[in-house]
Amino acid sequence: MIKIHLNGEEIELPQGLKVAAMLAHLDLPRAKVAVERNLEIVPKSQFDEVVILDGDRLEIVHFIGGG
Repeated sequence: MIKIHLNGEEIELPQGLKVAAMLAHLDLPRAKVAVERNLEIVPKSQFDEVVILDGDRLEIVHFIGGG
């Protein structure tokens, strides 16, 4: 297990997760979120490539439609 900071809270995740797998683990829809890792935006095209590491600081923002 690794420890990360997600939206200001420390949580534990299985080691070796990529951004896409982390979103699935957290039950978040990858199409409706933006992910920032260590102050850099992770492009959606890299969600299947970027590995979450111990100590990473992530911010996840949900897009909500209205009308």
